[in-house]
Amino acid sequence: MSRERMLREMGLAPLWKLRAASAVSSLAAPTAVAPAAAERNAAIAAMDWEQLRQSVSGCSACGLCQARKQAVFGVGDEKPGWLFVGEGPGAEEDERGEPFVGQAGRLLDAMLAAIGLQRGEKVYIANAVKCRPPDNRTPEPSETAACRPYLERQIELLKPKLIVALGRPAAQTLLAREVKIADVRGKLFDHRGTPLIVTYHPAYLLRNLTEKAKSWEDLCFARRTMSEKVD
Repeated sequence: MSRERMLREMGLAPLWKLRAASAVSSLAAPTAVAPAAAERNAAIAAMDWEQLRQSVSGCSACGLCQARKQAVFGVGDEKPGWLFVGEGPGAEEDERGEPFVGQAGRLLDAMLAAIGLQRGEKVYIANAVKCRPPDNRTPEPSETAACRPYLERQIELLKPKLIVALGRPAAQTLLAREVKIADVRGKLFDHRGTPLIVTYHPAYLLRNLTEKAKSWEDLCFARRTMSEKVD
């Protein structure tokens, strides 16, 4: 399928031009953690892939474990250039155990194809929380905090060249502070030495079609960042 056709499927034809990039920002300083949490974090930080998967599948660190059918670990190339981080599993993801497999996932696949990427090839996809929030609500701060050590260990193991945060919960988890997408998109952040860019979550774009043009700008910015700063 041609790039132009992919863009039309995303509702982004005619092509939009990318605005100028903004300055680099840094992570907020980490907050102190309780001794028990610090011990858990240290244990997770030492896990290999198999240990991490087993720990995620049996995790009961927050209330999301009570209603899940299965934890959704992540999927893709384990030596990626790109890491895309979403919010959390939905109903279909909870059933299948894979992130972004519903309607939002199909849009994400189209977004990837539009910049020459493909799921599973130099791309890894994960979420800020590994269990489905009830009724697909936004994860609470305590839930993203409980899951954050898993995401951080995934990042350590993956060693991506670029991280793309999809939506506000993912951005807040990775930036460790409150954000508004409108304020942080179009900027380059640093996540422990890895460039990080923020854009809208595909599910948000499905509800707000007019924002797709902005998302396309963000994807162009990400592609250019990978080419200029990383490749």
